[in-house]
Parts: sequence; C-alpha cells; structure tokens
Amino acid sequence: MCNRIELIPIQKLAADIKKAAIEFTETEARFLVDAYYQRQDERIRAESQVRSMENEPHAILDWLGVQSFALENQLKGVLDVYSSNHPIGRRIRTVVGVGPVIAAGMLAHIDITKADTAGAIWRFAGQDPTLEWKKGQKRPFNAHLKTLCWKLGESFVKVSSHKDDFYGKIYKERKEVEIIKNENMEFKEQAKEKLEKYNIGKTTDAYKAYSSGKLPPAHIHARAKRYAVKIFLSHLHEVWYEHHYGKPAPVPYVFAHAGHTHKIECPF
Repeated sequence: MCNRIELIPIQKLAADIKKAAIEFTETEARFLVDAYYQRQDERIRAESQVRSMENEPHAILDWLGVQSFALENQLKGVLDVYSSNHPIGRRIRTVVGVGPVIAAGMLAHIDITKADTAGAIWRFAGQDPTLEWKKGQKRPFNAHLKTLCWKLGESFVKVSSHKDDFYGKIYKERKEVEIIKNENMEFKEQAKEKLEKYNIGKTTDAYKAYSSGKLPPAHIHARAKRYAVKIFLSHLHEVWYEHHYGKPAPVPYVFAHAGHTHKIECPF
C-alpha cells in the first residue's frame, strides 16, 4: 500500500510581508526579480509538457504549473509594492509596457550615483553594441539587466498597437528606418563582420542575408527594439538624475554631438 503524500499548499503572502517590501534593499529586490522569472520559466515548461502529454497522466505537472503560477503571482505582488512605493518606480510604471516586475528590476539593478550619463546606463545594461566581451575578460555589462532590457523590448513590441503606447511606436518607426537602410546596403560592413566573427550555418536564411550584404529580419527587429529601449533608458536617467541631484541631467551624447536632429521628449 502506497503512503499518501500530503502536498502543502503555498502559503499566502502575509500583509506584513507585503508591507516590508516597501523597505527592501536593492539586493533583495534583485533576488526576487530573478526568482519571479525563474518561477515563470518553470510554469511555462510545465504547461508545455502537459500539452504534449495527450494520453499520459500529468496530475503532478498540472499541480506544478498551478503552484508555480501561484508563487509567481505572489512574487509579482511583492514587487508591485516595492516599485509602486519608489518615486521613480511610480513614474516609469505609467509607461505602457512597463509593469511592476520590470520596474522593480530597473530600480534594483541601476545605481543612479554611478551613472553620470544615459550612456553609462546603456553600457551597463548591455545596450552598447560597440562593447566587446573578449575571452578571459570580465563581462563589461550586467547580464541580468541586459535580459531585463530584452524583456522590456519585447513588451514594447507587444503593446505597440495600444492607443496609449509610446515606446512601441518608437520601435515601429525605427524598424521602418532600419529596413530602408538595410535595403540601401547601409549595413554591408556589419553584415560582413557578422560572417567573419560568427560561425553561421551556410544553409540558414541569416547566412544568405549576411552574404548579400544585408541584415536578416531578426537582426533588424533586434536593432529597432534596442533603439526603443535605449530611448526609454535615457528618459529614465533624465528623471532619476534630476530627482536625485535636483538639477537637469546631461543631454545624451547622441543628441548633443552625434548629429541627431532632435531629442525625444520624456513621456513620464
């Protein structure tokens, strides 16, 4: 006779724990943001396995998915409290596409006292394509923040048709510019460099594009996303710097010196 296993349900988040989230340190917030995405990945994997097991028992996988979803939501609730009780968190959460978890991650990973310029945040977040991470060297960016920026970019893409969206529309506009430049062979050198630096399968569509002196659609998509994210990060730096130091932030180099015709005004 099999012993019965009692599965203890996930404990509900107590009100005093949520209250304590207001005073979380950046280290605690970073840990919880990572924990949230780990639980989310577990849930997605479990749901995928359940869908693939048509004729097999999957009660435990069902249970795992439910538990992961419950814990995921509770972690989101904690990060909701943390980010909504930070003056900068409240401002960036007014942006369509920026939820409590992404907002908490930005607050936890970025130290405004170490970012004199928006460019410093771009580099730290891995959004500067000129940065090279050579073998044996320390990673020149924060991997967790870079991943968070990738998620933010995907979020902007998803909300780009929302009537109140701002950065998703920047992504769309930039993508059109990138497509035209690509057709005009303006990325020929970048395409050549990709072929030289990376072992790209010769039967892939990406190889065909690079070989013709153009960037493949996925690369164009990534460039446009990165552009939208960098604009958001420059706005984040602008409002955070002024909040912290009580004076306007330095104008990003690309607007002051690199020939950009106008600065996109911050919407939050």
